[in-house]
Amino acid sequence: MSGPDEPELAVGADAFTRAGAGLEVAVVGAGAIGATAAYDLAREGADVTLYDRDDVASDATGRAAGICYDAFADGLDAEIASDAIERFRALSGDDTFPFVECPYVWLARDGDADGADAIREQVRRMQEHEIVAFEMDGETLADRFSSLRTDDVDVAGIAGAAGYTDPTRYTACLAAAATGAGATLETGTPVEVRTDPARVIRPDGTIREVDAVLVAAGARTGELLDDAGIPLAVKPYRVQALVAAGDLAEPMCYDATGDFYLRPHAGGILAGDGVEHRVADPDTYDREADPTFADDLLERVTHRVPALERAGDDGLERAWAGLCTATPDRDPLVGRVADGLYVATGFQGHGFMRAPAIGERIAEEILGGSGIDAFDPLRFDGDEAFEIVEGMALDRE
Repeated sequence: MSGPDEPELAVGADAFTRAGAGLEVAVVGAGAIGATAAYDLAREGADVTLYDRDDVASDATGRAAGICYDAFADGLDAEIASDAIERFRALSGDDTFPFVECPYVWLARDGDADGADAIREQVRRMQEHEIVAFEMDGETLADRFSSLRTDDVDVAGIAGAAGYTDPTRYTACLAAAATGAGATLETGTPVEVRTDPARVIRPDGTIREVDAVLVAAGARTGELLDDAGIPLAVKPYRVQALVAAGDLAEPMCYDATGDFYLRPHAGGILAGDGVEHRVADPDTYDREADPTFADDLLERVTHRVPALERAGDDGLERAWAGLCTATPDRDPLVGRVADGLYVATGFQGHGFMRAPAIGERIAEEILGGSGIDAFDPLRFDGDEAFEIVEGMALDRE
């Protein structure tokens, strides 16, 4: 790292293998994935410019919950999530960003037979993929986590490789690491992208031709690609979250029947749901939470964590809304879409928790690697009709 105030990341870069030497790469979007990819490209010797229309972590990343876990039943998803967890652990520290180890619980209530069956099947498949996950009934769950109300729990899954962090601090750290490795950061710079050849167009009309462009601009990725003549099968949708006073050390929890999640937070708890199953406009969506959102969610949260009731009506600290992106099959779009043009979007709300691994993998693809076949953006034509489904929702088929 080049500056006294910049974090030093122990990532094991090999100065003798510089796969990016001689390559010019533009990364559009200084969120978690864009900043991670910019860092990984720069430390391989690429000439990287990281652009953002606003600032580092100013949009979806800055509004993310910061929940991280490897509790995925699909083998590829589990592998990527596990790699991300390991990298969060490796990069975190007093001089970078915090990563707090915290078990992740997801549960179904009595009477939700489909949800209970889905959780049992998920745990079974996770164990097949060597994910540390266990199934518990309500009584056993109560013995492990006294903070949770469990008398209405049919079944719960527990994942041990999990934790939470501050998305803004992580992203600022990686952006600083990228500049320390030689990248250029240009915030307040909305750009357009074009192909044949790959290039970015600055607001003043200046054109910069590059070897590769990576668009990791969250909910704006689709419109940026559409303007370049490349339709993507992705839809932005609005979600809501809040922070409230309280005392919760562990666990992080997703109540699949109640349709909300929560985690410990420095100010008490962070909780969310509020998914709108319709397309949102990144320019005009309401960034404030709905008037009834907080009261409704806190009622459900205090049902699950009764001790939070002591915070009373003054417990709410803040509430907000942000955007996630959906795809037809709920898997992201990561990889090449045209010569020299790559995307990373469509994470169904799981983008931040996978950012350390996805950023690394898309950087490897840009440098000549094979990419992630299952996430190939070209598996769709881009004009598919599909419904928006929130990322945490159980597969109840």
